[in-house]
Amino acid sequence: MGLFNRKPVAETPVETSTAVADVAGDYVLDPTHTRIGFSARHAMVTKVRGQFDEFEGTAHIDTVTPANSSVKVVIKAASVTTGVEQRDGHLKTPDFFDIENYPEITFVSTDVERDGADWAITGDLTINAVTKPVTIEFEETGSAKDPYGNIRVGFEGGTTIDRTDWGLTFNASLETGGVLVSDKIKLEFDVSAIAQVPSQA
Repeated sequence: MGLFNRKPVAETPVETSTAVADVAGDYVLDPTHTRIGFSARHAMVTKVRGQFDEFEGTAHIDTVTPANSSVKVVIKAASVTTGVEQRDGHLKTPDFFDIENYPEITFVSTDVERDGADWAITGDLTINAVTKPVTIEFEETGSAKDPYGNIRVGFEGGTTIDRTDWGLTFNASLETGGVLVSDKIKLEFDVSAIAQVPSQA
């Protein structure tokens, strides 16, 4: 079974959405309601935005001792999309993600801190076999039991990285000065995670 297999959705909602008092527990990312995106400055004047469409993720949330929380995400590099086929094809080459040799991008947490609804998740981000630490700031945006009985929790967050730290160094100089693609990349996360209910013996 894949990470995203959920409880069968009932044809008739069991109840209206209600808030969850304590979101502690084990979760999987809901890929249909989660976005893992990025943006980069293009030609010094505008932004290119993109995202990854295929990924799996798990989380353990400990609200009493946040340091005991953990997160793991595996992204299929070939699922990168910016809405422009030619650009997407270039991103998959050795100039960038080199998907033939490095099909996955991973993030594994090493430390989690919490201050109310604000969370800071530090972990190892691996791209093209290069692993570097990053800290991602998240805001807990809400929790609920949805009409189909799934307990959900939502987060929004992001961070900025320097892509050259992971060996993504391709660029081209502009005649007017500057470069085609910025080194600074903003990572953007809109997360909906579903609680995993222990199976009954």
